[in-house]
Amino acid sequence: MSINTTAFKGQTVNLIDDLPEVSGTAYDFTFVKSDLSETSLYDYEGKIKVLIGVPSLDTGVCQKEARQFNEKLNAIDGVVGLVISKDLPFAMKRFCEAEGLNNIVPASDFRYGDFAREFSTEMADGPLKGLVARTVFVVDANNKIRYVEITPDITVEPDYDKVLSAVSALK
Repeated sequence: MSINTTAFKGQTVNLIDDLPEVSGTAYDFTFVKSDLSETSLYDYEGKIKVLIGVPSLDTGVCQKEARQFNEKLNAIDGVVGLVISKDLPFAMKRFCEAEGLNNIVPASDFRYGDFAREFSTEMADGPLKGLVARTVFVVDANNKIRYVEITPDITVEPDYDKVLSAVSALK
């Protein structure tokens, strides 16, 4: 089943392409960390990765989601949560430090847009065109996609229980 739309406050928003499907190989992508160094998804090989795509950590829903994943992923060994947006690394760092979010990795997609392009999470139209749609991917230790979620509206949080269930199934 191809997924290539979401909504913004009830109005349909198209993505640049279909999201990757469960059981496919996760594309590697480069992102910028808070210290401006670059790393990639495959640098976390051997760990379960929760890829948390958000439009911007400057919005209340994205902030709440980051807090929730920081708390929920804290107690699970061998799992890394990457919060990915096109926010500048400075802004992501400032928010995470102010909130004490140490269990998630702020991953800025501003420089290359690799995540938005490779995972087709970039919004192709609508008021937030060019930003990352609210998506969650659970990627296993061998970089296979095991769970995909796009929220029906980017103003809505993902289903945390389903995400955690997908992570638990890999433990």
